[in-house]
Amino acid sequence: MKKTILNPAATRALVPHLAKTRNPNVWVYRYDHPNSWRLSIATHAEPGSDKLSLGGFRIAPEERTSVPGFDSDIEAIELAMGMEEKVYWSRILGVGGPLARRDMRRIVGGKCVLHPTTDARVGQPRDRDLLDFATACLIDCDLTAGIRITTGQDLGHGVLSDGRTQSLDYLHRGFRGSVVADTSRPTGEGNYHVLCGMLQAFGLSPSDAVVGLIGCGNIGMHVIDRLREHRTKILAVESKPERRAALERLGVTARAPHEKGTFLKEPMDALVLNASGGSLDRESVRLSSSNARLKVICGSENLVMEDSADAEIYRVSHKAYCPTELGGMMGYLTAVEQYLAELEAVLFDAETLFDAAAALARPACDATKYMLDHDFKVGFEEAIEAISA
Repeated sequence: MKKTILNPAATRALVPHLAKTRNPNVWVYRYDHPNSWRLSIATHAEPGSDKLSLGGFRIAPEERTSVPGFDSDIEAIELAMGMEEKVYWSRILGVGGPLARRDMRRIVGGKCVLHPTTDARVGQPRDRDLLDFATACLIDCDLTAGIRITTGQDLGHGVLSDGRTQSLDYLHRGFRGSVVADTSRPTGEGNYHVLCGMLQAFGLSPSDAVVGLIGCGNIGMHVIDRLREHRTKILAVESKPERRAALERLGVTARAPHEKGTFLKEPMDALVLNASGGSLDRESVRLSSSNARLKVICGSENLVMEDSADAEIYRVSHKAYCPTELGGMMGYLTAVEQYLAELEAVLFDAETLFDAAAALARPACDATKYMLDHDFKVGFEEAIEAISA
């Protein structure tokens, strides 16, 4: 395999808006296999720093790789930037399991993006070869870069071609930094509590609200299960026909992705985003910002907006938009908690992450109230920093 290292100057040339972020320094370790596989490991961890580089291991799905101009380096950099935002908000709010809170200063954002060939995707004949390649790359990067890569669940995983082995389990056997905890449940729980806190600021309970969801995978379904406890009226957009049918049986009005424009015009109080990326394209932002009843936009979707500056459209429209990086922090916090627990041979207790997720409701409510009290002259990020100060 061939290894190429991109320094911060090179990554900023690839992704110019990286230069305007809180931490503009990202390194990329790119590994190319003769079979045309590529693994891009992006990290904010300085070489030799021994920092924990947190972010999921993504096997880029077909809906991403088929986009014209897809580049795993760029995808990894942009996702690492989002992860660094999650780490930042965790520090500001003091949210996390006991081990993560103790080591928060060592944690930075990162991401691994694997671009496979069709015959090597999970469930295809060469899937083990692909993951063996990825494992070798992770081990090499961990040792030679002097950082500690810690990856969790992300897109593209499932049962291997042997019909029984989970891809995450297979990765974990070869590389201990690839953890197997179900990060979707704590992430979904964090989504739910952020949503409830924001609705509370508007004087709404889940039982009073109409909630729309885009993306009903593991995270979205966890949010739906929690909302059904309150008999919340739920609307959804979901790409998989079998999942839409299951949602309809639960009493959820479910639409296909091509109906998103109609969905965004429906009367709803909150919009929760958990699809595979790009849900808030410019037209979707325009439509949802014009929805008179809509008050709250949140979720944990990665790369949700084409341009992060579009969040200003919501603020000007007097709608509270919680950055999905903040709403999605529980996933990485689960991964790092398991990694540190195993490293120190202590019991990993997933329940501590549910307690941490519940702690997101209060700051979500207070930040939204702050925006309301200041007539939306400040955005959600400024509001969080203000109430935390």
